[in-house]
Amino acid sequence: MFKTLLGQVKQYKVPALLTPLWTTAEVVMGVLIPYVTAMIIDKGINASDLGNIYKYGAMMTGIALASMLFGILAGVFAAYSSTGLAANLREAMYANIQRFSFSDIDKFSTAGLVTRMTTDVSNIQNAFQMLLRTSFRAPLNMVSALVMCFFINGRLSIVFLVAMVVLTMFLTLLITRAARLFKEIFKKYDTLNAVVQENVSGIRAVKAFVRENQQIGLFDKAALSLYNLNVKAETLMAMNHPVMSLVVNGCIIALSWWGAHFIVDGSLTTGQLTSLLSYVMTILTSLMMLSMIFVQLTQSAASGARIAEVINEEPDMADPENPVLDVAHGGITFSHAYFSYSAGGDYALEDICLDIRPGETIGIIGGTGSGKSSLVNLISRLYDVSEGSVKVGGRDVREYSMEALRMAVAMVPQQSVLFSGTILDNLRWGKEDASREECIEACRKACADEFISEFPDGYDTVIDQGGTNVSGGQRQRLCIARALLRKPRVLIMDDSTSAVDTATDARIRDTFSEHIPGVTKIIISGRILSIKDADRIIVMDNGRVSGFDTHDNLLSSNEIYRDINDMQSGGSGDFDQNS
Repeated sequence: MFKTLLGQVKQYKVPALLTPLWTTAEVVMGVLIPYVTAMIIDKGINASDLGNIYKYGAMMTGIALASMLFGILAGVFAAYSSTGLAANLREAMYANIQRFSFSDIDKFSTAGLVTRMTTDVSNIQNAFQMLLRTSFRAPLNMVSALVMCFFINGRLSIVFLVAMVVLTMFLTLLITRAARLFKEIFKKYDTLNAVVQENVSGIRAVKAFVRENQQIGLFDKAALSLYNLNVKAETLMAMNHPVMSLVVNGCIIALSWWGAHFIVDGSLTTGQLTSLLSYVMTILTSLMMLSMIFVQLTQSAASGARIAEVINEEPDMADPENPVLDVAHGGITFSHAYFSYSAGGDYALEDICLDIRPGETIGIIGGTGSGKSSLVNLISRLYDVSEGSVKVGGRDVREYSMEALRMAVAMVPQQSVLFSGTILDNLRWGKEDASREECIEACRKACADEFISEFPDGYDTVIDQGGTNVSGGQRQRLCIARALLRKPRVLIMDDSTSAVDTATDARIRDTFSEHIPGVTKIIISGRILSIKDADRIIVMDNGRVSGFDTHDNLLSSNEIYRDINDMQSGGSGDFDQNS
């Protein structure tokens, strides 16, 4: 974990290394101040020597200014390097997340990844800044002050050693118990973020079904659980201050008592006792700072482990050593393919055997959970088969570069996702260097040009986050146009015309037949009307292929397909619009 985190310091190594040097210089200057104070008292005030007061006063002023300068430099360099580390950690996590397969995302969960990139990185940033400055300053202050105490009076300094032993024992017990609580707290943050994310992304459904109170209840439950753990942790940590105050006051009383006796017998001066009292405060304050460092590091250790998990995670799918970079054609073959979403789990797909010819139009229909989306996800290798094989263009999909495969297999998913930016910006996700004319042509094929031309700004219309300023059908047609810009070998439409009217749906299919005849088209739909004219239709049932034939042949040979057709012909609507 530490190697992974420190490896992200990168270009900030120099300021990170300079911070302890400036801190050391600050500490040295700070430790000298009580010693000079003692000389002002003994050689200036008690001796009634105004010249010494000016002399040592000027010396103290110079030391204080130097200490301040070194402290500022240490603070600036610590802030620069810690914020740089945080930026590098986020970039490293985000870059690796882009390599994740769907199963990797499922493993960490979206809410968990958000927590790691926000709360956990902030904890590491604070801990690193504290590590660079405070963790050097506190022990240096403590050791330097202790050395000065023994230099002034060795016998009285034993008081400090006793105080340090007592505090060390207490802090060890405190930190051990706090560490377990902080690990649980971060898990609760994941749960809380998951509730918020789900509510915000589904706010329309929440409003439509008047579920605000129930959602508030879920949030309150998650927040209360986090609150209770935080209260336990903070209550435990709150014990640090009163115990520290008790030890500090005990040391002051002990020093005052024994110091008075030493002053009387002449073995200690008033100025020396004053400097000893300053040093005891320095030592015990340093111990308190160390205790806070240990608490911060304990809390951050859990964050660091979670961050390192994401950075070090090797995606379960990767390009082969010598990947194939060109997909020859749009032919697709499933050979005894099995697929499970988790190792050892139930199969979502079983013994799939299909042979789809290049340029064919294939329809897929079936009930909810029948495996329609799972089937097409294997074609573009969003998931890998558990057993068997899937071939595109005559080669196993695992032989291709994933970029080359996914450029050749364009997919329009169930959930039409648009991003902030203009319509042209969104279309160019399909082809980054697409000209305006290419974008317009793709939109014509997807029957999107007709509504875009009605916008005042046309193709320069700004799409709000999530595409909330366009309708569901308009979003779907924009996503289809985006996929067409790829000029793919295979076009997969996963129920991606469910929000458009049947007339527009028919026009889109007619356009496809006319303008992209060589592209293999796979259309998942809950409406038989959308797939009845396909060359062949796959009927899915509980993860298996129940039928694979033309519309007319399936009506006579496949009971499931016939039932769906009868229900929809009878006016009962779509059989299924979800996969």
